[in-house]
Amino acid sequence: MCGIVGYVGEKQAQDVVIEGLRRLEYRGYDSAGIALVHDDRIATDKRAGKLANLEKAIDEHPLPSSTTGIGHTRWATHGAPNDTNAHPHLGASGRVAVVHNGIIENFARLRDELERAGHELLSETDTEITAHLIEDEVVAGADLTTAMQNVCRRLEGAFTLVAVDSHDPARVVAARRNSPLVVGIGEGENFIGSDVAAFIEHTREALELGQDQVVTITREGVSVTDFDGNEAEGRRYHVDWDLAAAEKDGFDWFMRKEIFEQPRAIGDALLGRHDEDGQLKLDEVRISDDELRDIDKIIIVGCGTANYAGMVAKYAIEHWTRIPCEVELAHEFRYRDPILTRNTLVVAISQSGETADTLMAIRHAVKQRAKVLAICNTNGSTIPRESDAVIYTHAGPEIGVASTKGFLTQLVACYLLGLYLAQVRGTKYGDEIAAVVRELAQMPAHVERVLADAETIYGLAERFKDTKSVLFLGRHAGFPVALEGALKLKELAYIHAEGFAAGELKHGPIALIEEGLPVFCVVPPRGRDQLHDKMVSAIQEIRARGALTIVLAEEDDDEVTPYADVRIPLPTVPTLLQPVIATVPLQLFSCELATLMGHDVDQPRNLAKSVTVE
Repeated sequence: MCGIVGYVGEKQAQDVVIEGLRRLEYRGYDSAGIALVHDDRIATDKRAGKLANLEKAIDEHPLPSSTTGIGHTRWATHGAPNDTNAHPHLGASGRVAVVHNGIIENFARLRDELERAGHELLSETDTEITAHLIEDEVVAGADLTTAMQNVCRRLEGAFTLVAVDSHDPARVVAARRNSPLVVGIGEGENFIGSDVAAFIEHTREALELGQDQVVTITREGVSVTDFDGNEAEGRRYHVDWDLAAAEKDGFDWFMRKEIFEQPRAIGDALLGRHDEDGQLKLDEVRISDDELRDIDKIIIVGCGTANYAGMVAKYAIEHWTRIPCEVELAHEFRYRDPILTRNTLVVAISQSGETADTLMAIRHAVKQRAKVLAICNTNGSTIPRESDAVIYTHAGPEIGVASTKGFLTQLVACYLLGLYLAQVRGTKYGDEIAAVVRELAQMPAHVERVLADAETIYGLAERFKDTKSVLFLGRHAGFPVALEGALKLKELAYIHAEGFAAGELKHGPIALIEEGLPVFCVVPPRGRDQLHDKMVSAIQEIRARGALTIVLAEEDDDEVTPYADVRIPLPTVPTLLQPVIATVPLQLFSCELATLMGHDVDQPRNLAKSVTVE
């Protein structure tokens, strides 16, 4: 969940590293730091807080020129977010500097070993021990690459490490285990990053690294080995988005920009999903049709927003395929000893493809011989690589920590998976599948219509900017929408927000209703008459007890009007697809309310974009 940048080339490394950190600050903003190799020494500066604090310090006390450097933006795990615990960390003599993402699980034993050998460790971090260990290796005669290999074999846990040696100024060495790392390939220069956003200004050619690999970059090239020093290969690929895609494009927040990008993102997620005969096809499926026909249970795993996408998927997949489907929090999955067989399909949903909880869940599934399919936005990330199949969401870069277009494109991918399984298994006719796909193709236009009324939602946020609690209600596929709406408000506005299945009201939550409490109510389309009527009844019940009802319903649904203090009209779509459009007003509300409250929408407190430790 930290951001890492490394550079070797002809440019000023400080400029490259700082700009890369700016694009990776969404991964962590508890502190930031930089190390540059200059005249057989390492010059560093690191500051608690956001990157701006580091930039201010460098402006006041400039660092020497250098063409080799590494940098880090931190989401704190071991040790408080202060200057001392900020990265980079140096070895005992200051010869080696290291930045790190992840957690080294055996650091206490290694720290004790170093201290008994006379090393003085200055920070509370698990990272500093690696700087001392690597420096011991190079002082003993190993080159930096060999030193990294030797140290990595001793480490337990999930980590990305990047190091420089002041006596070897033209080399940066990095390693990864269960943590994101990508290489940027340039002309006369090369790059390291946690994410391609770190170097997209300079190159769109990237190298995907495998598990337990060490990469060495110089001006002349890139070499890859495993932890034992054996030659290895990465996979070259071209990044299909450019620098402009990572800029705010005139919006005040990346999140707001990403909300308004959703029509295009949904369209991109649907592109190329048919062959010439109209048959659905997915990105990379290394599971045969016969194996898919034998699937007798599906388990969807994810965390947070991804878990809510999985809840929507359950409704769609079971309805279209008649396969029993469970939805699990990824971090609980392997600890309850789930029943998995060769005929179980585990679907892992992760925007980054590096979510540690979800990665560990699929590794458990693989050990149990289950099939694994990933739904992911990040090409070449770990979860898709370790899965039997992948559906890429093609949302483009999502910089805001709170997911928006990531969630909607995950929903689209889940629908495509359900329809694909129905096609392979013959549980729906071709014309029935085509009809749903045509409905999906209308989603970009429907979302555009909702976004066109954004000012109404902003006015609602102004009305409730002093509220301390908001509730969200939904039924059927609207229940996960309610959960997602509450999560967004918690993430961004830091107020009490809860999502409930409307049928649960009388079983306890109705006790929370009081005069003036705002309650968002997601009403199912009238095509599901029983669900619709029961939701309207729930709205009547809470309104009678003083709630202020904000009702999201079909634009021509006059039955809810008498019970709605505020109406948010939605385009008419099938019940299973309604989450795609019903989520959008809740995103807009949370973004605007947090803005009015003076919060940092893109970088909410205590959160990071990608959770890369369990």
